[in-house]
Order: sequence, then structure tokens, then C-alpha cells
Amino acid sequence: MATYGRLVFLVDDDGSVRKALRRVLVASGFQVKVFADSMEFLDAVAAQQPDCLVIDLHMPGLTGLDVLRQLIHLDPRAPAIVITAHDEPDTREQCISAGAKAYLCKPLDAEVLIDTIEQVSTQV
Repeated sequence: MATYGRLVFLVDDDGSVRKALRRVLVASGFQVKVFADSMEFLDAVAAQQPDCLVIDLHMPGLTGLDVLRQLIHLDPRAPAIVITAHDEPDTREQCISAGAKAYLCKPLDAEVLIDTIEQVSTQV
């Protein structure tokens, strides 16, 4: 399977979401590092370039949109996927304009997430 060895960074402030998504991604052959905090996530991205970034939109402190705007300075081609449980008008367009390669709504379908990670991580 092509996913083996690919490194995915995931940031979400909800521990149960982090745990569930990590379990799904590891079972699919990805290496996964999870983060509860946006700043810790950004520091890790600056130190190590993962194959894909999965970013929750609604987090305390820096939001997912804020994170995307910071990522443009680290790597403008960063393969980022935004996930959200609170889809709002114009949010998808804002995220894509800020550099997201994909935008998915929770609850996430595991196959769609995996396919999306595969797609955006090969675009770089």
C-alpha cells in the first residue's frame, strides 16, 4: 500500500477526535504525530516536514485558519487538509484561499480522509 511510511501531522483540540483519527490513520499505514495545540504543531512543522497536515478549524488560541496563514511562511506548498464540525458559509473558500488543499466536514468518513491525504500528499 502506498501510504506506508508517509508522515501525517494532526492538530485537533478534542482528545477523542485525535485518538480516533490517529487509530484510523495508523491502521491505514501512516506514521502519525498528534498535537492538541496549534503552536506546538507549528513548531513541529518548522522542524520536520510531514507528508500531510490535518488541521482542525475551530481550536482555542490559533484557529485552523490562523495556522494556515502561518504555514504559508514555512512552506507555501504545505499539503494541508482542514477538518471541521462547524461548516459555515464561505469558510471553505477562506481555507482554500489561505492554502488548504482540501476541506472536510466532521464526522469524517475514514476512506474519504485517507483518499484525501493520499491525493494532497502526492501533489507536492
